[in-house]
Amino acid sequence: MEGEELIGEVLVTEEDLQRRVGELADEISRDYADRPPLLVAILKGAVPFLADLMRRLTVPCELDFMAVSSYGSETDSSGVVRILKDLDIAIAGRDVLIVEDIIDSGLTLHYLLRNLQARDPESLEVCALLTKPERRRVDLPIRYVGFEIPNRFAIGYGLDHAERFRNLSYVAALKQGDGAA
Repeated sequence: MEGEELIGEVLVTEEDLQRRVGELADEISRDYADRPPLLVAILKGAVPFLADLMRRLTVPCELDFMAVSSYGSETDSSGVVRILKDLDIAIAGRDVLIVEDIIDSGLTLHYLLRNLQARDPESLEVCALLTKPERRRVDLPIRYVGFEIPNRFAIGYGLDHAERFRNLSYVAALKQGDGAA
């Protein structure tokens, strides 16, 4: 694979990802047994996680997507967020579950939660595949967490560096150097 020299230490194996996605799907299916959730995936990184998660849910669900851009440096969000693609479905009175690939500083998600809460959903919860607790700058109510990872630039399973490496079946750290974060 081109760019393979930039793939560092494996942070979460494919096997561990699939096992934990199944456990999360079981938890979500139990919690939403009587109220089908609207899964809102944050593009682009959450797509592989969303696809695996929803296939393993045992409750009906609907899907929608948002795309956001946060301003700041390449590796640090300022918390200033612009919505590039908004929801197609009205969420008032709905049970909404945000599906995120990774929560780093938490500033972008904090903005999204405030924005979506203003639309009057019945409930609003977060399911994040990965979190970096040591980078968190705001306290967030994250209901479902896949894995806590160290403060490394993560790639794979939807996560990218310059739009590359999203197709890896595992999560790895990007090697330092060569302009990498």
